[in-house]
Amino acid sequence: MGKELQRESADNSHLQPDVKLQNPEGRTMPGTPHEEKLSFEYHVDNEFPTGSSVLQLHSTDVQHHAMVDEGVHEGHSHALPSSHMNHMDPALMAFFTIKDLKMGKTMEIYFPNNDPSSSAHFLTREEADSLPFSLKELPYLLQLFSFSEGSPQAKAMEKALRQCDMKPIKGETKLCATSLESMLDFTQSIFGSETKIEVHSTNHFTRPFTPLQNYSILEVQELPAPKMVACHILPYPYAVLYCHSLEGENKVLKVSLEGEKEARVEAVAVCHMDTSQWSPKHPAFHKLGIEPGRSDLCHFFPADNFVWVPSSPPT
Repeated sequence: MGKELQRESADNSHLQPDVKLQNPEGRTMPGTPHEEKLSFEYHVDNEFPTGSSVLQLHSTDVQHHAMVDEGVHEGHSHALPSSHMNHMDPALMAFFTIKDLKMGKTMEIYFPNNDPSSSAHFLTREEADSLPFSLKELPYLLQLFSFSEGSPQAKAMEKALRQCDMKPIKGETKLCATSLESMLDFTQSIFGSETKIEVHSTNHFTRPFTPLQNYSILEVQELPAPKMVACHILPYPYAVLYCHSLEGENKVLKVSLEGEKEARVEAVAVCHMDTSQWSPKHPAFHKLGIEPGRSDLCHFFPADNFVWVPSSPPT
């Protein structure tokens, strides 16, 4: 079962971050009277140290999100460089077709070793709405968060803002949610205000684990989901989620897996049954030897991404 949401009783107090914002232009920020640096945690495969004023950035998760969501946008150039095709990015091992899911079959699957508890915190709606969130404001934002132009953090923020500024493809409804409230409002608008909803995410029962390994498929369960909203975390100083819903048939699956050294995973996967709007340059099509519009395309979700679906009736 997923985690059911009853919005009127939700307690969001544990999601409020203890942060202070540096204010390079003397702007007054709600609840931030002192001009101090924003302090938050960061890690990306030990590439940078943990500390203050450093952007939290899960590089593998960013690549997974880019492959899933940038690849659907026909008319934009999102093909990976040829070096990625010559040396296959392990994140591609999260993609498959629905016919690959057979009980007892062994699949090589990539899951980034990200711990959701270490993800960036949501700001309150008031805090998030007080901050600019657009590509044209990037110079101000870099100054606000004390990131130098051209730094890994600046490049990650620019990529996130570009992704959020893109127009949705045909049949897609999207929002980059900068607060818990905006994410819930968007999700509820997709399903209808009277519909109870629940959230599902991938659960690793053993940590740490080897990101790329062979898994045996123990069980496959399809969740009844006439509509779904997928949310992918973006690299940003505070929690920003790219949430979207695609028209057409999409299957939401829960897949029980057993990996090496008895690693157990209850994975969430989504299968897009209509890929006709996806870019043919998407590397997953090359990896699987399929073409957009002629095959479904499925992918597993990292642990810090999730899917909203209507609540299942009690049994």
